[in-house]
Amino acid sequence: MSSPGLKEIDSLSLTSHHLKRVVALTGAGISAESGIPTFRGADGYWSRFRPEELATPQAFSANPKLIWDWYLYRRNLIAQAQPNPGHTALVELERLLGDGFNLITQNVDGLHQRSGSRKTLELHGSIFANRCVKCFGRFSDDALDFNLLPPQCPKCRGAIRPDVVWFGESLNIATIEDAFALSRRATLFLAIGTSAVVHPAATLPLAGRENGAFLIEINPESTPLSSEADAVIRLSSAMALPLLLEKIRAIQLPC
Repeated sequence: MSSPGLKEIDSLSLTSHHLKRVVALTGAGISAESGIPTFRGADGYWSRFRPEELATPQAFSANPKLIWDWYLYRRNLIAQAQPNPGHTALVELERLLGDGFNLITQNVDGLHQRSGSRKTLELHGSIFANRCVKCFGRFSDDALDFNLLPPQCPKCRGAIRPDVVWFGESLNIATIEDAFALSRRATLFLAIGTSAVVHPAATLPLAGRENGAFLIEINPESTPLSSEADAVIRLSSAMALPLLLEKIRAIQLPC
């Protein structure tokens, strides 16, 4: 291993204790490596809009067709993308550690599930899920008619919106409580490709470290979390996670 990032992985002193309860938090960085533009990375027609102008309840109320056009555009981009080696390494880590591994993601693209992850806590919802603004019912695409936007709720005829967390909205209370509970119990916390500026998700790694977890940041760029981490790996997740997986494989797993 030669680069600073590779040397950092090689020098990690992980033990079976660290592998008792591993929590991974992923952000936009891991999806960007699959070719999915970041939330603010729209081009062409959509570059004229700021995300804060589109991803809000107020924008949906004022022009639901415009918002749905944007989300259907993003859905199409995501559908063309494929999980990368970073996603695959997390799947293998889940298989290796079983109940000792939990994945929390800020991403709404579903790439973790497509790669094979089975225990994924989605903090911000899913871009492929739908919810009624009136009765709060959730429906699959098959139950809806997208020929007219917004689709109408098959139960109450209310407007259907993407089931994601928008600016100005709170995260699902049960979901964020579960995320903090997992983080506080972690013995090893992996912060992967997250900017560490979106709250409350940005607080999860710190909650883990404050309760004794060994905190590793995997990110090519410096973030507010970098100075708090026990180890910082300045590599992309697609490069770092397969190498980290191999290092973990060599450790005798906890009983």
